[in-house]
Amino acid sequence: MRTWMRVLIIVVVMVLLVGCAAGPNPMQQPRETNEQEPAGFWLGLWHGIIAPITFVISLFSDKVHMYEVVNNGNWYNFGFVLGAGILFGGGSKAGRRKKRDD
Repeated sequence: MRTWMRVLIIVVVMVLLVGCAAGPNPMQQPRETNEQEPAGFWLGLWHGIIAPITFVISLFSDKVHMYEVVNNGNWYNFGFVLGAGILFGGGSKAGRRKKRDD
């Protein structure tokens, strides 16, 4: 596959993933309390997985946020940390033994 085709595929996938980023900060714009339900474990997991992409985009845009402020607390936080850990391999690399060359 050609290089430009790979770059195009990566860009399209990144744009699709950013579409699932965390919502707006309610402290910036007041909203009705019944407008949306707080984000739970599964959204926290998803936001943790796409965190690196949303971080880069949030540097250039005020409309993309890395963390959903309207969440249900510890379950969202647990999902977010678990999702970020899944993306970066967790502790699997730390437990690997180094091969010796004898």
